[in-house]
Amino acid sequence: MRDKKDIRHTALRLLMVALLVVAALPALRAEDTTATAAAKKAEEAKAAEAKAAAAQETTEAKPRLEISGFAMLDMGYETGQSDPNWFDTARPVKLPAYENEFGGDGHWFMGVRQSRLGFRGFIPTKLGEVKTIFEFELFGTGADAGQTTFRLRHAWAEFGRFGAGQYWSTFMDVDVFPNTIEYWGPNGIVWFRNVQFRWTPISGATTVAVALERPGASADQGIYQDRIELQGVKARFPYPDLAAHVRRSGKWGHVQLAGLLRYMRWDDVNGDKYDLTGDAWGWGFDLTTVLNVGKDAFRGAFIYGEGIQNYMNDAPVDVGIKNNFGDPVTPVLGVPLPMFSFSAYFDHTWNDQFTSSIGYSMLDITNSDAQAASAFNRGHYASANVLYHPAPNVMMGPEIQWVKRENFSDGWKVDDLRFQFSAKYSFNGSMGGQ
Repeated sequence: MRDKKDIRHTALRLLMVALLVVAALPALRAEDTTATAAAKKAEEAKAAEAKAAAAQETTEAKPRLEISGFAMLDMGYETGQSDPNWFDTARPVKLPAYENEFGGDGHWFMGVRQSRLGFRGFIPTKLGEVKTIFEFELFGTGADAGQTTFRLRHAWAEFGRFGAGQYWSTFMDVDVFPNTIEYWGPNGIVWFRNVQFRWTPISGATTVAVALERPGASADQGIYQDRIELQGVKARFPYPDLAAHVRRSGKWGHVQLAGLLRYMRWDDVNGDKYDLTGDAWGWGFDLTTVLNVGKDAFRGAFIYGEGIQNYMNDAPVDVGIKNNFGDPVTPVLGVPLPMFSFSAYFDHTWNDQFTSSIGYSMLDITNSDAQAASAFNRGHYASANVLYHPAPNVMMGPEIQWVKRENFSDGWKVDDLRFQFSAKYSFNGSMGGQ
């Protein structure tokens, strides 16, 4: 009987355990379901957070437009004379080539042609930022020389390591221009905005840039300029100019070496007994530096080459005429004109309100034998100023400028002393972005 009783008790215990297990199953399932749901919710929360961060990043990366420029008055007195179309510039090549070419000495001038307006755009993309520049001024040149008309300075875009449009030539160093107020500046520096396609494979402390640039040059027909045979000679540029530079920068400043190679051709289409068809290679080197001395800076440049005058800040023609009388079919030749130049300027900061710049520049041309005796041979440029900056966006002050021209072989030399006062009011602003 006891055995049967024990068996019944054991069976009851097992039944109770089974009932407890069955009763716990829903709870266990619920707990498991709750844990799964919690994990799922955590994953969804992380995904939502990542999506929100991405959306915020997209929202923050907005296009930005910067607007800047200045209104500037130039006025002063020129003791000598120069081409009236360039009344507000000090340019040796625009001084008279003979006595009283432009009338009498002594001229007062005033103008606002340096005034400028520019736009810079920054557009984010998945592959990087697109940077654009559109800038113009009121300084008329070419057919508009002497006029206050719109003139394009830059129409440029950069994406990654590539740039395209009109911008500072890769052959030049924009930082070598001193803190002067005369618009044209030192004659002995490379200073040229050109249409180009640029590649910058290395950037940073060491920068390397290579560009294909729009070709162009001018020629001096010299003592034969009235000959009808030369009227049928047409210039042609089969290839773009090749420009490159290497720059090394640091807290001390920078040094840059640039090179230029170009091909020029001219075709004789007259069909007479002469064949004046020819070609020439132009080439040059531009070594520049800016050396920082505390708040001051020395800006220097040395240039040497042949047939690169149109890249210079103030130089005449690229090609001259050379006699070749030993050849009856081609009695004259076109040759690239050798040249060298330099510029040395020192910019000094007296205090928070006053600055000065002083320096000298020179350009020398090796003329060909068939150029006119009055052809430009050598030019000199010097200036000094004291400028007052009463507020961050305001500048005014006087500057004295001296320029000189020397002719090829007639002994003519002429200089010009100018006094200029300028007032400049700058502005800038930004739209879009954060």
